[in-house]
Amino acid sequence: MYKVLLVDDEFLIVDGIASVMNWKQLGTELVGTAQDGLEALAFIERERPDIIISDIRMPGMDGLQLVEKVASKYRDISFIMLTGFTEFEYAKKAMQYGVKHYLLKPCSEESLVEAIGELVGEKDEWTDQERFVQSIQANLERVLPHAQKYFLKELVTNKTYGAKEWKHFGELFGVQFRSQQVRLLLVEIEGEHEFMHLFAIQNIAEDIVRNPMLSTTVGRHVLLMIENKLTEDQLFRSIDEIRDTFARYYHYDLTIALSEPGELSQARQLYMQTLVYLNHRFYLGEGSLIMERDLLPPEERGLPEFEFDQERLVTAIKSGHWQEAENELDRSFRLLTDLRYDISQTKSYLIQMFMEIIRLTGPDEMKRHMERLPGMIETSTLLSFQQFLLGTAKDIAMQRYRQQRSRQSQMVRSVKQLVEKRYGDESLTLQAIAAEIYMNPDYIGKMFKKETDEKFTNYVMRYRIGKAMELLEQDGECTVSSLAEQTGFGANWPYFSKVFKKLTGFSPSEFKKAP
Repeated sequence: MYKVLLVDDEFLIVDGIASVMNWKQLGTELVGTAQDGLEALAFIERERPDIIISDIRMPGMDGLQLVEKVASKYRDISFIMLTGFTEFEYAKKAMQYGVKHYLLKPCSEESLVEAIGELVGEKDEWTDQERFVQSIQANLERVLPHAQKYFLKELVTNKTYGAKEWKHFGELFGVQFRSQQVRLLLVEIEGEHEFMHLFAIQNIAEDIVRNPMLSTTVGRHVLLMIENKLTEDQLFRSIDEIRDTFARYYHYDLTIALSEPGELSQARQLYMQTLVYLNHRFYLGEGSLIMERDLLPPEERGLPEFEFDQERLVTAIKSGHWQEAENELDRSFRLLTDLRYDISQTKSYLIQMFMEIIRLTGPDEMKRHMERLPGMIETSTLLSFQQFLLGTAKDIAMQRYRQQRSRQSQMVRSVKQLVEKRYGDESLTLQAIAAEIYMNPDYIGKMFKKETDEKFTNYVMRYRIGKAMELLEQDGECTVSSLAEQTGFGANWPYFSKVFKKLTGFSPSEFKKAP
C-alpha cells in the first residue's frame, strides 16, 4: 500500500476527498491530513508518505514551497496539485520539480482516481525497473547480448541514471561514447490503436533502417537510435518510407520527432529533445516530422507578440455578426500557430478568449460551456481547440443574430401597424413614428429597409395608393380630391394623381373607367 497525505486549508475539501475515495481499492491508504505546508512538512519527516495531494494556495507555506522543500530531500515522493483557473503560472513553476498532475478545483472523484492510479502505476513501474536492473546485474553474463539493448534503453529514457552509469555501460559493452554520433527518432501513432501496432512500427523501421542501435517501445511511443551515417535526404526518405509502409498496412498516420545529431553519451538529452518536439504537434498538427528548426523562437522569426482585439470580437458576437467574429478568431489562431509559445501559455490565451465569449450567455448556458472546458484543456492539438472555440462562438453569435432579427421583426411589425392605423394622417413621417415608439429614426429606417427590402417612404406611398384603389372600387363616384384627403395627401390632389399613375399605370379617372 502506498501512503497518501492530504494537504488543504479548506476542511470541507479535505473531508470530502478523505471520505469519498476508496483508498484501499487504489492500492493506497490515507495516513494523514494537514492544513498547510508547515504542518505537512512535519508530518512528512515522521511518516514519509509516497503521494501528497496538496492545494497550491495555502497560508503559511503554500503548495509550491512545499513541493520545493520535499523535492530537495525526498525525490521519490509524488505530488498531485489542486489548482484554480487563475493559477497556471504557479502550476508551471511546480513542473520544475517534476509535478505532472494538476486537477482543477473542485475536482471530480473520477479525475482524482485517475491521477492517483497513474502515480501508483508509475511507482509500480519504478519498482519493476529496480528489480529489472538487479536481475540484469545478476544474470549479465548469460544475457549479455539482450542486456545491451535494455540497458541502453534505461540509460536513454531514465532520468535517474547519470555519468557513472554511462561509464559502467561503456566498460561492460566496449562502447566509445565520444566516437559515436547518433540521432533519435521518437514515433507516435495518431488515433486509437492497439499496442501491437507499436511492434509493427518496430519491425518496419528495423527493416528499412538496417541495424539500429536501439529499437524499443517507450510507453505509447517507438524509440529508434541510429548511427549518424546517413545524409539528411537519405534519412528523410527512410522516415517517409516507414510512414508510408505503416499507413499502407494499418491506415494510421505517424507523427515523428527527429533529434539533432549528438554523441552517444548525450542520448538522454537527445531523447528529451524528441519529447519536446512531439509536444509541438499541438501546433504543427498530426502526421508531422518535427525537428529543431521547427521550434525557432518567435523573435528569430520576426513575429509580433500575441494580442487579440477583445472588444472587436465580443462586439461582433454580441451583435450577431458571425463572419466578423470568425475572421478575428481565425487571425488569432494563425498568430498563435506561428508564435508557438509554450503550450500552457497558448492554452491560457485560449481560455481567456473562451471566457470572454461565454460571458455573453446567461448563467445556465455559461455553466454548461464551463463544464466542457476541462476536457478541451487536455486536447492534443491547437486545431481541436480551434474547432471547439469556433463552434462555441458561432453558437452564441447565431443565437444573438436570431434574437436581433426577432427584435427587428417586432419593431417593423409595430411600424407597419402604425402606418395601417394612421395612413390618412398627412403628418405621418418616419420621425413621427420614431418619436411614438421611442427609437432613433435613422435606425428604424435602416432596419425597415433591411427587413422589407423597401424604404419606409415607398412603403407608405404604396400602402396609401392601395387604400385609394380600395376606396375607388367601393365608390366609383369618389372625387380625386376626396381620395387625396382620405389617404394622407391632404389638399395636394395633383401630387396624389401623379403618384397614383406612377404606381398603378392609370390616372384615378382612368382607373374608375377600367372594367
